[in-house]
Amino acid sequence: MSDSNGRTYLIAKGHWINLFITFLLIVLGILFAGSIPEQNGHFGFWSVLPPLVAIVLAFWTREVISALFVGIVLGGVIAGELNVVQEFLIPSIGTEGFALILLVYLWSLGGLIGMWTRTGGAERFAEWASHHLVRGRKSAKFFTWMMGLVFHQGGTISTVLTGATVRPIADKHNVSHEELSYMVDSTASPAATIIPFNVWPIYIAGLVAGTIPLFETTQDGIAFFFQALPFNFYGIFALLMTLLFAWELLPWLPGRQMREAIRRVKETGQKDRDRAEPMSSPELTKMNIPETYQPGLVDFFGPIGTLLGVAILPYIITFYFMGQTEEPTLLIAEAFVLAVLSGMFIALTKGMSLKTVMEGFVDGCKGVSIGAIVLALAVSLKEVAETVGTAKYVVALAGQAIDPLVLPAMLMGLCMFIAFSAGTSWGTYAVVFPVAMPLAWAVLPDPFFITLCFGAVVGGSVFGDQCSPISDTTILSSLATGCDLMDHVRSQVPLALTAAILSGLLYTFTVFLFV
Repeated sequence: MSDSNGRTYLIAKGHWINLFITFLLIVLGILFAGSIPEQNGHFGFWSVLPPLVAIVLAFWTREVISALFVGIVLGGVIAGELNVVQEFLIPSIGTEGFALILLVYLWSLGGLIGMWTRTGGAERFAEWASHHLVRGRKSAKFFTWMMGLVFHQGGTISTVLTGATVRPIADKHNVSHEELSYMVDSTASPAATIIPFNVWPIYIAGLVAGTIPLFETTQDGIAFFFQALPFNFYGIFALLMTLLFAWELLPWLPGRQMREAIRRVKETGQKDRDRAEPMSSPELTKMNIPETYQPGLVDFFGPIGTLLGVAILPYIITFYFMGQTEEPTLLIAEAFVLAVLSGMFIALTKGMSLKTVMEGFVDGCKGVSIGAIVLALAVSLKEVAETVGTAKYVVALAGQAIDPLVLPAMLMGLCMFIAFSAGTSWGTYAVVFPVAMPLAWAVLPDPFFITLCFGAVVGGSVFGDQCSPISDTTILSSLATGCDLMDHVRSQVPLALTAAILSGLLYTFTVFLFV
């Protein structure tokens, strides 16, 4: 059996394994649904199984869609809710949040990239940037790092803006999609927690306000967030490692898959491995520019300028002129829709037919359909995890350890696990902060110790969100850069885990020396 046939056999075997497990869970659910006792808002060890099984199957079989569905079905069995469509899928997909993701990050982003395949705007920008800003692989990756800091609003918006901006340049300069997706993902939420001119301080301050004497008001929480910035060790290490990775200055590169990706693209120019299944389809990359159309920089900077102007300027104005006590204005949906409309208007005024413009837009929307399915199942699994009390059980279990020396590192590890399992940093903050801050205060009511614990929770949650295959930022990083989702996860985990281990050791060392 050839290697190619062997891989095909293993992938097909993975599909059958997932289908068999799903069938087995349905049979068990019919027999035992509702018989697992609930206690204190969770089901004990059973609460961890839905996201854990989904993640293990996704890594094992490299097939995400069926793995996510297995996790949802398992959650339905545990919670005694066998109608997972009615109980989990419809409530999750029918929310305003998912509608925003579908409209903005899938249809608008996909449609905009699809139009660029007709106008040549992104390709023209890549040529211009290559001539003026970028000289090769290293500078292309450094440009990606810089864009990640510029678009530091965090989460989905950062991954989409950075990925859409840098991908044509990275592709032109022979950067593998594993490298690109890691850099986009690792400069999204980590940058948002280190350059906090965004909504993150306000959100977290609202969670910690009133939990301990240090945080009597929301304003106290915001001030403490800025005070704790130097002690968000994971965010700092993540950005530093990404910078070193960009310039290829790491003395040793953790992770066999990333090393193979770099070797592959340098030797063959192949940006994805054989049999990879990129999150974006050929509709998003194949150029189909009409012969009579002349591509120009305006085709790229027009939509991008509209997007950034509408999304960022109101935010900056409200943040700096209305004060940090009020939530800044973020017009994300409006920005993306107007960017698409501006791209259409520019193409039409330059002579492109309406039919060609709409064909490009529709092709782009079709190109992100796989991402839409994965995201729908991922948000449904998050609903399952909340229903069965995954985070509540893990917090209750970890709360038994109260040694001050290990508490910051332990809180970081706890948040890493919860965020990785649930695929959300903000959801992890909502569960952990109200428990972690009183716990830390009870263990040692010292402001510096609280600062370390605070930074550990912030950084650990970002790590789990960044690395989880069911996180929207992970999925959208793969989508925006055209990378296979599981290739992105597998290649970035060793790098991110290295930063996390260094952070945990530094927390423990700092407590030992100064507390």
